[in-house]
Amino acid sequence: MLLASAAFAQKEPITFEAGGQGGTWTWNVFENDTNPALEIIDNPDKSGINTSLKVAKFTALKTGQPWAGCESLQGVDLGTFQWNDTNRTVKIMVWKPVISDVGIKFDTETGWSQGEKKVANTKINQWEELTFDFTDFTNPPEGNGTLGRIVIFPDFDLDGRDQDNVIYFDNISFNASAAVPVAPTAAAPAPPARAAGDVISVFSGAYADVAGTDFNPGWGQSTLVSTVEIEGNPTLKYAGFNYQGTQFATPLNVTEMDFLHLDMWTADATAVNIFCISTGPVEKAYALAITPGQWVSYDIPLTAFAGVNLADVIQFKFDGGDGKPTLYLDNLYFYKVATSIPTLDANTLRVYPNPVQQGLPVRLGGEARQIDLLDLTGKAISSENNASMLDTRGLRPGVYLLRIHHHGGQVQTTKLLVK
Repeated sequence: MLLASAAFAQKEPITFEAGGQGGTWTWNVFENDTNPALEIIDNPDKSGINTSLKVAKFTALKTGQPWAGCESLQGVDLGTFQWNDTNRTVKIMVWKPVISDVGIKFDTETGWSQGEKKVANTKINQWEELTFDFTDFTNPPEGNGTLGRIVIFPDFDLDGRDQDNVIYFDNISFNASAAVPVAPTAAAPAPPARAAGDVISVFSGAYADVAGTDFNPGWGQSTLVSTVEIEGNPTLKYAGFNYQGTQFATPLNVTEMDFLHLDMWTADATAVNIFCISTGPVEKAYALAITPGQWVSYDIPLTAFAGVNLADVIQFKFDGGDGKPTLYLDNLYFYKVATSIPTLDANTLRVYPNPVQQGLPVRLGGEARQIDLLDLTGKAISSENNASMLDTRGLRPGVYLLRIHHHGGQVQTTKLLVK
């Protein structure tokens, strides 16, 4: 029986690296109109959690089916396997320009399958690891073959696509469901470089923090606040968390900022809210989506704190600590999207508003010969000739590039944030 069990094991992890699994497999693309081939390319973004050299690139065509995807060669690439207690948690890293489901399915040579599991990404234009739980799946009944193929649906969106979506995926692994660690072993992600005028930092080793902040005001909370070092990086620890305040020495004026950023790690919290508070007090909660056992970065648009006087922010508050869990927090800061435009000549145009609320027009303050809208990979989304504004209806929230062609021949490129 031990020998028979050993014969059933999937070839993993699928890393697409030279000498590893996935890179030389026979990937078939299906239901994607002209079915452009799956490409194995250099990792286009090593700034996040995925520093791999090679990744898979899938182009989900606007004209393709919502369930367009790719599949390995049955029984050969992945090998044959059976579900057991060591392989029912499947993980995959994805980089997507849109929020939509990712689907994973396994089938046999007879076509038997229990269908796909679907998990949506929560981040765009950065790497994110998704976890699929197959603990409720069974092995094929007798006569239905053996599991031997992985099928991946990178952009499973039944609403259809507004554009071609380029999606990268990598590092597919099969693991036993492991216990979540009780504390982070790695520091929170390092924030990007920002101009001093583009950030107001409360707690971060990357920027100059505002002075005199009280991270443990006496509000009757049970939370025990301390600062611990993780890989040499000072990090706030909230133990026995029920709620916790942060008091600023002087009110913060964040009216010029666009977002509040923070990083949070927790093993056991199930609900956490953050509040911005102005004098009154006037406060507004924002619920933080939780992924236990890993650092999660949050970029909260300040428009989420409606009613709060952003010229007079006096406090933060966290609550939601049922069961008194433990939180780790880092990189609490306000920031604005850098929208500086190079001065080319008298015809240089101003892009406003930026950020822009989805559905509202972006104006240039003058006419451009051509305006190209691109995603962050440089792929064209739309183009307008002899225009002074851009329609954002139909665009998903995210960061885009505007390439403005002036009548004088100069070309200017700037980022556009759609909220």
